[in-house]
Amino acid sequence: MKLPTVWLVAAFALGIALAIRWPAPLALAAAAAVVAILASAILLWRRCSAAAWLLALAAWGLLGALAASVERLDIPANHVDRLIAQGRLDLDDPLRWRGRLREDPLALPWGRRYEIDLEQVEQAGQPAPITGGLRVSLYGEVPRASALDALRAGDRVEALVKARPPRDFLDPRAFDLRGFLSRQRIDLTASLRSPSLLQLVGRPRPTFAQRLARARGALLSRLDALFPGQPERAAVLRAMLLGDRSFVDSQVVTDFQKTSAYHVLVVAGLHVGALVAFLLWLCRLLRFPRALTTLVTLVALAAYVALVQDRPPILRAALVAAFFLCARPLFRRVDLLNAVALAALALLLWKPSEIIDSSFELSFLAAGVIAGLALPWMHRTSVPFRQGLRHLGDVTRDAAHPPRVAQFRIEMRLAARWLAARLPQPLASRTAPLLTLPVRAGLRLWEIMLLSAVIQWGMLPLLARDFHRVSLTGPVSNIPAVLLTGLIVPLGFLALILTFVWTKLALAVAQGVSLATGWLLATVAWFSRLPRVSYRIPDPPLWLIVAFFAAFFLLASAARAAAAKTAGRLARRQLAPPIGLLEWASALALAAFTLLVASHPFAPRLVPGKLEVSVLDVGQGDSIFAAFPDGHTMLVDGGGLAGSEWMGGYRSGTDVGEQVVSPYLWSRGLKRIDVVALTHADHDHLDGLHAVLANFRVGALWIARDDDRPAAQRVLAQARSLGIPVIHQFQGAEIDWRGAQASVLWPPKDGADGLKPNDASLVLRLSYGGGHFLLVGDIEKHTEEELVAEHLPLESDFLKAAHHGSKTSSTDDFLAAVAPRFAAISVGEANPFGHPAQSVVERFEAHGVRLLRTDRDGAVTALTDGSSFSIHTYAENFTHP
Repeated sequence: MKLPTVWLVAAFALGIALAIRWPAPLALAAAAAVVAILASAILLWRRCSAAAWLLALAAWGLLGALAASVERLDIPANHVDRLIAQGRLDLDDPLRWRGRLREDPLALPWGRRYEIDLEQVEQAGQPAPITGGLRVSLYGEVPRASALDALRAGDRVEALVKARPPRDFLDPRAFDLRGFLSRQRIDLTASLRSPSLLQLVGRPRPTFAQRLARARGALLSRLDALFPGQPERAAVLRAMLLGDRSFVDSQVVTDFQKTSAYHVLVVAGLHVGALVAFLLWLCRLLRFPRALTTLVTLVALAAYVALVQDRPPILRAALVAAFFLCARPLFRRVDLLNAVALAALALLLWKPSEIIDSSFELSFLAAGVIAGLALPWMHRTSVPFRQGLRHLGDVTRDAAHPPRVAQFRIEMRLAARWLAARLPQPLASRTAPLLTLPVRAGLRLWEIMLLSAVIQWGMLPLLARDFHRVSLTGPVSNIPAVLLTGLIVPLGFLALILTFVWTKLALAVAQGVSLATGWLLATVAWFSRLPRVSYRIPDPPLWLIVAFFAAFFLLASAARAAAAKTAGRLARRQLAPPIGLLEWASALALAAFTLLVASHPFAPRLVPGKLEVSVLDVGQGDSIFAAFPDGHTMLVDGGGLAGSEWMGGYRSGTDVGEQVVSPYLWSRGLKRIDVVALTHADHDHLDGLHAVLANFRVGALWIARDDDRPAAQRVLAQARSLGIPVIHQFQGAEIDWRGAQASVLWPPKDGADGLKPNDASLVLRLSYGGGHFLLVGDIEKHTEEELVAEHLPLESDFLKAAHHGSKTSSTDDFLAAVAPRFAAISVGEANPFGHPAQSVVERFEAHGVRLLRTDRDGAVTALTDGSSFSIHTYAENFTHP
């Protein structure tokens, strides 16, 4: 067992994952772990090594389960989550929250953000101790020279706000906002109605962590000062150097995602590698001994981790580098896989729940594929020739190399002599370095290309699962991104350090950093504009992910074994062995699985022979998915949230289309939507469609009347630019998809322009056999009366309630005409409009309608085969035959 650490850590991680999925009592996990350890020791004593090793793996798995159980219990009794779960904290009204600022206030394009480590909450006039994290957002300008303008990390503040736990959208595969913020130690969020509601209480002595936060804030300010008039480059440098991605333009982020270079904006392994390489080069230049070099590098890494804002990714990379550096003096060769495994073990011991964080998985997967496959292939291709370039003029060293490398050295010397005879005398003596420099650069370029390709290859399934994107340019576009990052990171920190010493020199270095950053942005933008090189795909099936990584494991194992044989043969000056059968077979299998992941040729996950309508939870908005018995699909509206606005290239809140609607459609295996229907151009129905139109192949966009509002025109312009037909639908239009119909009941073709936007909503009735669904947008009383008066076919089993349950809709006459058995209200939790109105809820109850709400029940899915009808929700497995 050449890599015992890897196997033990894998068992430990598997134990954690199983315990998270199926929690076990702490005592049971502890007892099982003790039994497994004792049994393993007994078998080892009796020299049953194979059985002892298997039991040791089991013991490590049980220790992982034990660690997960302990973490669940390690929550203070007065933590805000526990108090809410126990009903001891009433969040329906504003409360006074007191605590200390965790970071310097962060200035954002739309205002300020304050993160508070809670100490006390005042409820009904009674203060009580509390722990947890509160994020407070202030929209608008902060008064200059006010107390808020001078706040720093560590200051004690009091906020009078209505705070709530972050809410996840209750839809399959929606973005886990609560988990995302929890990993940042944010348990509550709130908005300040006025700057006066946040008060400075005191300025106690800051803790060490708060001093670091102040230093980070000061460095961010100095960084902005180094690049005046260059906000885009300054924003990218804030992200690359100090982990603050708050100011990176959304289009820039998209460009980096399209080219699979987004890791450049996330401080992690690449940045640590660039910094470590620079420090090792600098120490070698200064002729530091190995021990001092290691110490200097470790101290620099520790400072880097302390100062960077987005700490988890950088901590992982720094731990791998630290284990690798510390092991160098102890062993002749350090296996990077063992260093990666030790770093993973350290983090999982500290926080077992990291195992389900996609950032954790991607970080260690990247390091694992580098160590498992990229490095072995390098040692079989470029490394022997790079080593052969050392001491090229020493003929006596030729015998120490295998025949191919020795021949390479001879040919290089002959080329150097030929070149020396044709150069001026001053250059003739330098021909060997002049000749080897481009060869070394070419070999390094090959290694970067190989590294980039292997990383993109190995991470493909998880990138497809988590980000639903395939970038065909990734292996190529990452080459300039990696090279420029290796230049930007050390020079950027050098410029920051020089601001404390010599401002003019700092500005001079900053000009070079700015130039390199401009090149980075330009190359990424160029690659992102190439046609059809980046596309979105649904989630790969679980069996495909497992098969992919099984094939990758076999290929890496074969490559490592072949690399070890190659090293042995090279040491004996023999030719490298040919590529083995296992390596060929696993590579071919992996190529087949790669094609399946990248193309996703699987049929959508729909219910055959049934008409389905799913009202998605998109907060205070509407988005409805419909699947027809023959496989045709329709999306009615795309949702949108108030407060989630574009400001100077930045989005101030959740992009419902990208983070909620699209993931739901991908979870159903969809790459195409036959019809997207926009009922009307209000933001809460329209905003999410931008992402949907960009992420899916859309057959047609249905709208009712033309709308001159800019938001509507932007959607229409996007559809036309993508070649999507825009079709106006009016009363009387109907399509038939093999026995299922979609009928347009409203608005009429004549007179639609005189209606208010809500009353001009597109009203659709979907039918299959005897099952009917009525989707009415945001129509109000006037339109409901018109629909009833015209004796249109309104009767339906299922009604999507109008206008989020507003009191201006769902009149008694309309409900009597529709006679629904079920109704769903799409509404946001604790919305400021008071939706749904109590009077509306009572009207539904009076008509005997089973009323469901997305804020409580999550996504509501109704199905009919033309005769029977069923309905279920995401939040609870409610089913009514």
